[in-house]
Amino acid sequence: MKPPAPEQVLTYAAEQVERAAHGLWPGAEVRLGPAVPSVTSYVRPLEVDDRRLYAKLSILGVSLVSLLRGSCGDWATVRDAQDSYVTAPCSLLKREAQQLAVLGGPGALRVPPVAGYDSGVLFTEPAHGPTLADLLAKEPHRTAELLEAVTSEVSTGLRRRGVASGADWSEIPERSIAGTFLRKFNGLSGHAYLRQTGYPETLRTVVVRLRKTQRTTPSPTRTVVFGDLKPEHAVFPESTDGRPVFLDPGLMRGRPAEDAAKLVSRTVLDLVARPPQGDGVRAVLKGVAAYAASVTARGDHAGRDAWLRQLTLLWLMDTTNILTTYLTVPAGLPLGPQVTAVVRRARTVCDMLDRSTAALVSLRDARSTWRLCLDNAAKAAAS
Repeated sequence: MKPPAPEQVLTYAAEQVERAAHGLWPGAEVRLGPAVPSVTSYVRPLEVDDRRLYAKLSILGVSLVSLLRGSCGDWATVRDAQDSYVTAPCSLLKREAQQLAVLGGPGALRVPPVAGYDSGVLFTEPAHGPTLADLLAKEPHRTAELLEAVTSEVSTGLRRRGVASGADWSEIPERSIAGTFLRKFNGLSGHAYLRQTGYPETLRTVVVRLRKTQRTTPSPTRTVVFGDLKPEHAVFPESTDGRPVFLDPGLMRGRPAEDAAKLVSRTVLDLVARPPQGDGVRAVLKGVAAYAASVTARGDHAGRDAWLRQLTLLWLMDTTNILTTYLTVPAGLPLGPQVTAVVRRARTVCDMLDRSTAALVSLRDARSTWRLCLDNAAKAAAS
């Protein structure tokens, strides 16, 4: 079986975007911009007459990396399956469109307005302004403040009446940290997958430790979480009241620390891959620690330790998930600068995961483990 070639997938995706746009806006002039480098979905800016939009296409609900590695079969098999997938009510981007309606409606959060959906392609209006990732790089001393602002806004919206029922109706468990971890590192296929990373011995040890910790860590009551709260998914429009716009939701029932863990994971990963000048590393990590302290200050001792334990576990799981994805990107798939930077510093990231997961399985005290993992991040960024 020959996996799909990148040029086949990218050409098909561009054709689908253009066809869907003409279907939604007959007679309009459609001009496609350059594709956005992504390892997950196909994203492309476009203009429909003079209206600027973003188009997003998911093929069979899996990442582009998985698709190009042959996880869904050869190209003919993928094409046949995709024809049925885009018409199914449970297709990924149909659920995402429903979630944007839930978040912007009863959730009263700021999200990109949906311009249309057709044949598996979701069209949204752009959100202009710096992302949380941009602001953390530019103003590292505001890290705690910015993380608190984003997670507080999200948690308030998710608690509003009607959001939980809407999330349950359209949930996207594919974006779960733990769920992704279990899918990627399951049985013999997981061992074969790790061999493709170039760092199989270190990462196999990391995976074993994370599995052991997951089995021995009590799982708290599940609540509705945003599900894909990355620093680049929170945009701060200029000349507004400061409320962020949230992109690419993945609403589902998850652990209370899920959203914070993905924010911490991606912030630390970017810090290690592209260390800022001056005291930026220290400022960001100090802000991350202060943010966690502010969250846990509201609970009792047991609740605080349980949340910190989950936060640390999910942080390391998520970093393992995304690092292995980046390390197994097939040739020919366009990569953004963040992916290239992580791959270039992969040995350092692996060593950070090795030291941190060793602490996770050996230390009982959640606060000590958390602090040691932050110290490991600081050492990795400085190396």
